[in-house]
Parts: sequence; structure tokens; C-alpha cells
Amino acid sequence: MAQVENLTGISAHTLRIWERRYSFLEPERTETNIRFYSDEELKKLLNIGILIRNGHRISKVDAMSNTQISELVTDILSNVSRENEDDINALTISMLEMNEDEFNMIFQRRVMRKGLQTTITGLIYPFLSHIGVLWGTDKLIPAQEHFISNLIRQKIIAAIDSLPSPGSNAPGIAMFLLDGEDHEIGLLLAAYIAKDLGWKVQYLGQNVPVINIAEVIEIAKPKLLLSMFVVPASKKTAKFINIIRSQTDLPFLISGNRENFSDLEFDNRLIYIKSPNELVDYLQQIS
Repeated sequence: MAQVENLTGISAHTLRIWERRYSFLEPERTETNIRFYSDEELKKLLNIGILIRNGHRISKVDAMSNTQISELVTDILSNVSRENEDDINALTISMLEMNEDEFNMIFQRRVMRKGLQTTITGLIYPFLSHIGVLWGTDKLIPAQEHFISNLIRQKIIAAIDSLPSPGSNAPGIAMFLLDGEDHEIGLLLAAYIAKDLGWKVQYLGQNVPVINIAEVIEIAKPKLLLSMFVVPASKKTAKFINIIRSQTDLPFLISGNRENFSDLEFDNRLIYIKSPNELVDYLQQIS
């Protein structure tokens, strides 16, 4: 229930009241009497959350058909004053329905209003966190996650390619994911941010052997290193990071699951970056 609350923005207390008073919500129950929602009910709750946040009374929503709810949500999403959470919920629905046109419409509309970097850091990044909640509620199949991840990946790669090349004297930043790390979107986002700020990005991609990093430093001569650690494997993560620290005096930026770094000591060479905005601030300070 708490996971559904986090996903929809509707409190568990409110959901229980709605179940008693209205007919639109009928969750099923497990053998141990735990509520769970079907995919259709989850999508409906996401839409209802948008309506409630935009001033619609739940008693009125209860009398609407699914078509009427969808049409009203579409009208709200075309309004430039909508909240960020509404866009995230709309992206979630486009993922559950595997609707590429809807995803593209929401993405392009935000880019036109806010610009590309703000769209990626202010919308796509929190949306990725939302995907994690869906995994926790078992409401997302791998094909849906791959579908939306590939769409986001395409958008970021196209955005990176559209940026001007940095000058010959631009500082370099080598970015990579080590063995066992396959989640590339966060690294691509970091590559976009760095290139947009005028850095020369040496992008190595996924599953780079840790023994190759010293050679990369020798060849590319970066000013910074950056990697991300999403997979829960704290002992392996700490081992990899300490190997890299022993090979260079370069500052090493790391990001990802904070629990992976519990065995590490941070100093002026090992810096934890918890958000895209922190990366922007750091790169601007030292460039």
C-alpha cells in the first residue's frame, strides 16, 4: 500500500476511504488479506491523482466513465501550469500502455517549455525513480521497462549529439560503468550534462573491466573520472573503487545506490554525487 501511495501521490488513508465510499476502486486481496491493484486500476489511480491535484472533487470523478477521465486528464496535461507530478504520472501511463506517441508528446512539450537540460534533470530523472517504485509493486514487466528505457536512451543520445563539440583545450571527464553494471541511462544523463557545460566527455559505456581504467587515464588524460553503481553489491563495489583509487590521484565522482558505499571513506579525491544538480554544481566549480 505504501508503494502505491508513493507512486500515485494519494495517501493510503485516502485510498481506504475511497474504497468505502465510492464504486470506482475495488482492489483485490491476497490470501493474507493484503490489498493489491490491477494494472487498469493503477492507471486509473494515476489519472485520478492528476484530477484531484487540479481541483476536481472525487465525488464528481466517481461519476465519470474511464473515457471521460482520460479526456479530462488530456486537457489538463495540455495546460502549461500543470504540476511536474502530473507529467511523471502521464509518462508512467505511457510506459504501462507502451505508448510511444504519448511519451514523445509529453517529452517534446516539456522541452519546448523548459529546455532540454531542465526536462532531463527535472522530469526524466525523477521519472526513473518512479520506475523503481513500480518494480517494487510488481506492476512493471521487463518489456515495459525496456520499452521506456530505450525511448529515454534515444532522446538523451540525440540530445548529446546535438550539442557543439568542446574546444581543444576543454577539460576531459572519463565516464564508465564497471563489470556487472548495465543501467546506462544515468551515465548518459551525466554525459549530456558534462558536454553541455563544455567538458570533453570520454564515454566508455557499460561493463568496462576495472583493470583497463589505468590505461584509459594514460591514453585519454582526463581531469575527472565518473562512474555509477546501481546493482546492490557493496563489497564488490568498494573493491572496484579502491582499485581505481590506487591507480590514480584524479578526483573520482561516484553515484548510485548509497548503501553500496557504506565501506568507503570519502575525501577530496572520492566524491559522492547524489543528483544531476549536484553534478552541475561540481563541474561548474572546477571547470
